[in-house]
Amino acid sequence: MPAPTSAPYAARVHARPPAADPARSDPEAGSTLPFVLVCWLVAALMVLGAVAASDAFLEQQEVQSVCDGAALAAANQADEAVVYRQGVGTELPLTRAGAEAAVADQLADAGVRLDAWSAATDGVEVTVRCTRVVEIAFGWLFLGGEPLERTAVASARAPTVA
Repeated sequence: MPAPTSAPYAARVHARPPAADPARSDPEAGSTLPFVLVCWLVAALMVLGAVAASDAFLEQQEVQSVCDGAALAAANQADEAVVYRQGVGTELPLTRAGAEAAVADQLADAGVRLDAWSAATDGVEVTVRCTRVVEIAFGWLFLGGEPLERTAVASARAPTVA
């Protein structure tokens, strides 16, 4: 004998679900688009920031390299009058004028542009300070259009054998 079917059960099985009420829509619907856009914006800013930071780092490395070369050139510029008068001891005697002339020659020979540089010596060791103002990639975004100042300091002492 077939199982009895009840009318209410059959009506429920074959009935269509009620239509969605437009007044009661899901409050979370469509909210992923702003989230995705914010994520893309943050990712883009991170990439642009990495490029800007890399450019600034490379500019700093270049200024440091130039400054190191200038300091080495200045440390090898001994004061000849002192060397001829007293000889060479444990280090080469250096003068400020000689160090400045050596730095100027080194920078001119290398064809390097610096916005400022200075050389100082205590008679044994020379210290050179180099400054360059540079435009970096995306500086308009991170620096407000202002250039970035890169400064490097290098010291050198000419080794001698006593």
